[in-house]
Amino acid sequence: AVAAAFHGRPWARVIVLFPKGRVSARQQQQLTCWGDNVLALAVNGTFDDCQQLVKHALADAGVNRRFDLSSANSINIGRLLPQVVYYAAASLELWREEGRSPAFVVPSGNLGNAVACAWARSMGMPIAAIVLAHNANRTVPEYLASGQWRPRPAIATLASAMDVGDPSNMERLRVLYPDWSMLAQQVEAHSVTDEQIRQCIAKDFKRLGTCWCPHTATAAHVYERIAATTKHGHHWVLVATAHPAKFDEIVEPLIGEGVPIPAALGHLLQRPSRFDEIPNTLDALKAAMLST
Repeated sequence: AVAAAFHGRPWARVIVLFPKGRVSARQQQQLTCWGDNVLALAVNGTFDDCQQLVKHALADAGVNRRFDLSSANSINIGRLLPQVVYYAAASLELWREEGRSPAFVVPSGNLGNAVACAWARSMGMPIAAIVLAHNANRTVPEYLASGQWRPRPAIATLASAMDVGDPSNMERLRVLYPDWSMLAQQVEAHSVTDEQIRQCIAKDFKRLGTCWCPHTATAAHVYERIAATTKHGHHWVLVATAHPAKFDEIVEPLIGEGVPIPAALGHLLQRPSRFDEIPNTLDALKAAMLST
């Protein structure tokens, strides 16, 4: 989205970092099909490594003397504020229609979307429960269950955009709810395995005719696990995060048919791909920045 927004703008240069081998083929194409003022870098590491490189660059005095830097992912509060509006609009619409506060199941990795939902509720929006759906990277579910914060290297899953072992937006959740027990009362989190993601995609397509991407399937699976007594009285909203056509190699074998490609994605798939590979070091990132 950032590459598309700034592509061809003469006053801006964009560097997109992605973990090599940890995104789908079509995701990689979306990240690397721009050229011109957009430089795509495949980092030999994880999402956490990419994010750490960005944080180090933002804090590096030499880099900041040379460039006016900004981050476009959820390090930047500017990424989260528009997402607050999504939850405000959805919750107000349902509350006005039904007279009850909706609850949200949010697929979560770096917790930016989750924090936006929590902020909307703290601003007074009619939001009931907030349930986070994580893949097999269990840092947050384990923390909410035990009170022990144990970040660890991310493991690769089918829901690759949520492969985060040390989510930076936990700091913002802790500011909102400084006490662990308070946070555990306000936000619930569950972990979903790859096999459960596969089962959910296949089952819901057959049962509902709805095709989930792997990330949205985590929310759908977690919703099914929520106790009926908890579900009662609320309109539940599952937050969808991506079009399943971006994950065709995962989804299509599970549903037994092809996923139609949206026209905008189809256009990007026809463009040439351009990217460089770099090691997971700040020096490598700085060299790439200076080469543009």
